[in-house]
Amino acid sequence: MAGRAADSTVLAGARVVLPTGTVEDGRVTVESARISGSEPEGARVVDLTGHWVVPGFVDMHNHGGGGASFTSGTVDEVLNGIRTHREHGTTTLVASMVTGELDFLARRAGILSELVEQGDLAGLHFEGPFISPCRKGAHSEQLLRYPDPAEVRKLVDAGRGTARMVTLATELPGGLDSVRLLADLGVIAAIGHTDATYAQTVEAIDAGATVATHLFNAMPPIAHREPGPITALLEDDRITVELINDGTHLHPAVLELAYRHKGAGRVALITDAMDAAGFGDGLYDLGPLAVEVRDGVARLVEGGSIAGSTLTLDTAFRRAVTIDRIPVEDVVRSISANPARLLGVDDRVGSLEPGKDADLVVLDQDFVLAGVMRKGEWIIEPKTA
Repeated sequence: MAGRAADSTVLAGARVVLPTGTVEDGRVTVESARISGSEPEGARVVDLTGHWVVPGFVDMHNHGGGGASFTSGTVDEVLNGIRTHREHGTTTLVASMVTGELDFLARRAGILSELVEQGDLAGLHFEGPFISPCRKGAHSEQLLRYPDPAEVRKLVDAGRGTARMVTLATELPGGLDSVRLLADLGVIAAIGHTDATYAQTVEAIDAGATVATHLFNAMPPIAHREPGPITALLEDDRITVELINDGTHLHPAVLELAYRHKGAGRVALITDAMDAAGFGDGLYDLGPLAVEVRDGVARLVEGGSIAGSTLTLDTAFRRAVTIDRIPVEDVVRSISANPARLLGVDDRVGSLEPGKDADLVVLDQDFVLAGVMRKGEWIIEPKTA
């Protein structure tokens, strides 16, 4: 028992958000790298009165940060990008890649898969090249391709079992067959960068698509005689919608609309972050395209399209609670539990339950990040009196 107590920490006095609700004056016991269901005598007690303790954030759509691109950076640069997001509460992260040559993306997947295998990343996401030139956003039109199932399979196989999601314009030739292939492989088929009609989107959902890539962005808007993909994605309970809550991509009323129609159980807050997240304004590359970040907003140098975000999930959390007035428990589901479930890692992360990894975030009473723990080790240790 003495040995266990030496490895044990009790976080006491905070509001703790559990799957069953918020516990006032709660206690979370950490033993080594995991959350424990018991509190050994003699454990170190950290007084977090006046704070919140929530699960570590899970970002299923992230292109980089700290000056590093997950699509093109060196391994050391990628690790620095991961570290940057961890310092903002994201303890589980998927590396997203933008459109590139197929062989380049396959090689890149092989490199990044090693970081998944050693536990630094939770998986890979291919956002392109199988997207619509009509809704390409910050992707190179010259490199776009139809979603041929054989080519989709090539990229998934290059990840050696680490591919978690592929974004597709499912209305393109091969789109539905690729959705079915991904569903059979256990990889998320995400509808995004699409010019699909309402009926085409319904068909893709029936084929096995389960996620909407950054809903509202890079897809046709809702019209009274052309409901488009947004309506189909909002109304179907089989779909979880990604939302970028940075104040640039979505108006607060639109965010509220999505929550109202989907419910908190079918929303995933993401960053869609690029290199400048946690780094600053300046000129960057997003795949083969030049991006200028000014006042925290990333846009293509040529054309001015929004090019990802500079968001970190602690900011997304704080905005959701303080500006959008979404209940804390609903935000926790959207930023931790839901993406963990979609990625198939909810047996280890996404909620504060005994046996799971001790991944958690400490927030002060104003929901400003005050501490981050990953696998029982403080990345940022909260200051206590």
